[in-house]
Amino acid sequence: MEEAGTFLVTHADERTAVLRDVADGRTHPLASNPGVESGALEADRALEAGEVLDATIAPEPPLAVAWRIVEIDERRSPTVEWSPEPPTAQEREIAAEQGVGELTVAERAGVGELHVLTVESGQVERAVADVLADEATLERAARLGVARVAVRASEDGVVSVRYLP
Repeated sequence: MEEAGTFLVTHADERTAVLRDVADGRTHPLASNPGVESGALEADRALEAGEVLDATIAPEPPLAVAWRIVEIDERRSPTVEWSPEPPTAQEREIAAEQGVGELTVAERAGVGELHVLTVESGQVERAVADVLADEATLERAARLGVARVAVRASEDGVVSVRYLP
């Protein structure tokens, strides 16, 4: 029984890889890290952690405890980066209306989302580092179909996470 979906490669080495379905969080260990089989995109390159695949997978016989890639429709590597730009006026307005430790999710015009967090002023660096390192940031980027995530922050405790096309 084949399954089609969007998958985040959470682990990859020369022998195997692990995919997580970004829609339901299920993990799918691959029987091998074959790169991409002929006829699919980028046939000469093995999977790497942090990549996103729009793909079809199937259980590997005979036990069906591991999976194999049947087809890849799209393969991309979203970037997650710190931006030296400060939060925008809109982001500061959102932060002013929420308390420390709160999060607001807002739609962006077009594709993507905007997340505004308020943290204690002494915790800004730590909050930014947590967002940059969190696999959930990549998973959300995959779910939203965006190419990059930009994290902005200010010393007064405003952290914005911009999911951008």
